[in-house]
Amino acid sequence: MNETITLPKPFSVEDVRADFPILQSYVNGAPLVYFDNGATTQKPWAVLRAMEDYYTGYNSNVHRGVHTLSQQATAAYEEAREIIAQFINAKSSHEVVYTKGTTDGVNLVAASFGKKYIGEGDEIIISAMEHHSNIVPWQICCEDRKASLKVIPVNENGELKMDVFKSMLNDKVKLISVAHISNTLGTINPVKEIIELAHARNIPVMLDGAQGIAHVPVDVQAMDVDFYAFSSHKIYGPTGIGVLYAKEKWLEALPPYQGGGDMIKTVSFEKTVYNDPPLKFEAGTPAIAESIGLGAALKYLKSLDLEGLHAYEAHLNKVALEKLLEIDELRLIGNAAQRNGAISFLVGKHHPTDVGELLDQQGIAVRTGHHCTQPLMDLFGIPGTVRASLTFYNTEEEINKLVAGIKKAVIMLNK
Repeated sequence: MNETITLPKPFSVEDVRADFPILQSYVNGAPLVYFDNGATTQKPWAVLRAMEDYYTGYNSNVHRGVHTLSQQATAAYEEAREIIAQFINAKSSHEVVYTKGTTDGVNLVAASFGKKYIGEGDEIIISAMEHHSNIVPWQICCEDRKASLKVIPVNENGELKMDVFKSMLNDKVKLISVAHISNTLGTINPVKEIIELAHARNIPVMLDGAQGIAHVPVDVQAMDVDFYAFSSHKIYGPTGIGVLYAKEKWLEALPPYQGGGDMIKTVSFEKTVYNDPPLKFEAGTPAIAESIGLGAALKYLKSLDLEGLHAYEAHLNKVALEKLLEIDELRLIGNAAQRNGAISFLVGKHHPTDVGELLDQQGIAVRTGHHCTQPLMDLFGIPGTVRASLTFYNTEEEINKLVAGIKKAVIMLNK
């Protein structure tokens, strides 16, 4: 008997907005317009209920427990790992390591890979548009190992200078770590090309997928990426949990990052035998409810028309850029040909914080500041920007409110 396959219904922004309870709320007397998705995304009912079900129905610690609640919790926790592996097309759930988030994932690789493979005189390559979380761990690694950190420059549009990158590749380079999508500029980097060029010299590549995972399809096998880190809360799941995908060969080869809990097989005062990956890298009691919540978030996304969702997001970004650029004195920071998610801008000589606060008074949430990319701000010669970051539950009507809100803020600031 043939199994019935249920196809997702065509994407509808009205339908999905009903799935996110916070989008029905008011801020300062106005309906919430939430354009701070680059910092954190809102959570659908499916995630909130999955976490509540865990705490109210089968709250227990995972692994090794013989009682029913522990077995239920373990099953849900490991099912979430399977959902994550399928979502990013990992070869196996054994390649999925739970972390605290993208930052934790980068630190894990910097510490473990650095300890085993980075030595004096070696080089690590990052880019000029990186988040501080993809800069500082490598600086620490290089200081500890007496290695050098090299930086791929960006052009005036906020795109990597790939000709310079190619010239930087040599036998000293032991690892490359770059953002999939810039959290400040929205630039989608040519990661497939970067990986191919690096692998031609046997150089592994790590991608900071904090923004990428939410805006473009991620297929780790098709990309052939060695390490891919992302955070749950950037993709409609809870905070405090994230994922490090790593090829199995690396997880087998790398030493553990922390000690204790699930990362052991046996312990004696003479010697400890480490567990198999991914547990080898998961010390201590994990974030169980959060892991289940992340699994629920990805399961929710898989229930949607993802092709239609991505097409809608692309359309929304195009509309937002066109309408924002109609505002007098608005200066776009970064104008890459391939982009998604974040739109950063300045308006005249007005400080970003002043613009952001006046938008908040109108119920419009944006992010202001350097967005944890201070070196990039220095490159553009600015202290920070206003950043509007869009996702699939935003609407053209909200874009119109943002544009009107900016114009109203400018009038008030010009008084």
